[in-house]
Amino acid sequence: VQLQASGGGLVQAGESLSLSCAASGSIFSTNAMGWYRQPPGKQRELVATITRGGSTRYSDSVKGRFTISRDNTKNTVYLQMNSLRPEDTAVYYCSAGPSMFSMNYWGQGTQVTVSS
Repeated sequence: VQLQASGGGLVQAGESLSLSCAASGSIFSTNAMGWYRQPPGKQRELVATITRGGSTRYSDSVKGRFTISRDNTKNTVYLQMNSLRPEDTAVYYCSAGPSMFSMNYWGQGTQVTVSS
């Protein structure tokens, strides 16, 4: 499975940004897709995941501000990020796997920087 992420960039606090990630290869290994992030000097953490059936899982820190969605016909996952905060600054990684708790595949990271 190959994951190609796009989006990201530099925004000011309160603004919005969107990410997308297209998967290619074995779709049977992409029942779950999602996003993780790694803030500077910290460990990688969950942002949000979504299954092919539409079940979602969010980190408490982004609930109500971020929305994950996917287009199964395109095997693509999206992350709409609203009301961005400086603490959202991180490298965001696209991920996929057979389940939300077994994310075996990772894309290249994309930088999101939120200035105050």
